[in-house]
Amino acid sequence: MALHGKEKVGVLLVNTGTPSAPEPKAVKRYLAQFLMDKHIAPMTRFIWWFILHFAILPKRSVASAEKYRRIWTPEGSPLLVTHKALAAALEARLESEGFDAPVRIAMSYGEPPIKKALRDFCELECDRIVVLPLYPQTAHSTTLSVKDGVARAVRRAHWKGDTTVVEGYAEHPSYIRALAASIEHAGFGRQPGDRLVFSFHSIPLVDIEDGDTYELQTGSTSLHVADELGLDRKTWTISYHCRFDNARTWLSPFTKDTLARLAEVDDGRTFIVCPGFSVDCLETRFDVEIEFGDLYRESLRAAGHPADDSRFVYVPCLNRSRAHVRALCDVLRPYLGEGERHHE
Repeated sequence: MALHGKEKVGVLLVNTGTPSAPEPKAVKRYLAQFLMDKHIAPMTRFIWWFILHFAILPKRSVASAEKYRRIWTPEGSPLLVTHKALAAALEARLESEGFDAPVRIAMSYGEPPIKKALRDFCELECDRIVVLPLYPQTAHSTTLSVKDGVARAVRRAHWKGDTTVVEGYAEHPSYIRALAASIEHAGFGRQPGDRLVFSFHSIPLVDIEDGDTYELQTGSTSLHVADELGLDRKTWTISYHCRFDNARTWLSPFTKDTLARLAEVDDGRTFIVCPGFSVDCLETRFDVEIEFGDLYRESLRAAGHPADDSRFVYVPCLNRSRAHVRALCDVLRPYLGEGERHHE
């Protein structure tokens, strides 16, 4: 285990997941695992299984595969490629601060699974594990699913060391500064009339009734970033996207409606940022950047306004940026003990 009294702590970054290829068969396999999660499924497991496999997946896997092809890279899934780069950069930074903390990635659904990371940590003879779900704002459908997945993997791997799951970091100063800097870097505020939309993945209101504090966290993150940027309240708003079904009531206002409303006012550019996503994925790269961009320009034209591409600006996720690596390092540092030199 630890050598010379120095503790080795395995760091596990967990996100939702990605199909292995932009093909219907691979997408169907991924979605079947994802949408059968008890924290995601909209009804009892038995009934939902039949609806999902016979009514939803046959069509959705084909449609989603086409979307994935639009954003796929030569190296593979952009989500997976960026996660690997982020993990490598974070490990290097932690090492530079004197921490013996190997970093691995895992997905709640698809590859690589959590159990593989646990095997790696066992082989590396780690003393304990710190799990960081890459969801700044916690939710039953995301962070709680990670906790369940980690608990199952720990039992099956017979891991005997301590395992700590980091709760969300919606208000962490380093995360807030990194978000604000990314918005400024995208050009926000350089022209009169610029407006900012904070768009988060929606959740069913039943989850909030069950104690989910996600809505409060999204509001807190947005308010802190707006304060960091010194924004007037009239220049920014919060909305939610990707409602999964119509059988349940979902957290709103919806981003599509917000963009349509903003397009009626021809007084500047609209920037949209997704603070709930650490790394760009299908939802941000396609649903938000492409589909919402097209929707916004169509709404501008319908209102009789110019609809050039510069009117809608998508702010990328923090991804593998140095600011993101620094923020995650700052979030993790209290869980890692003492390094061998002071951090910046």
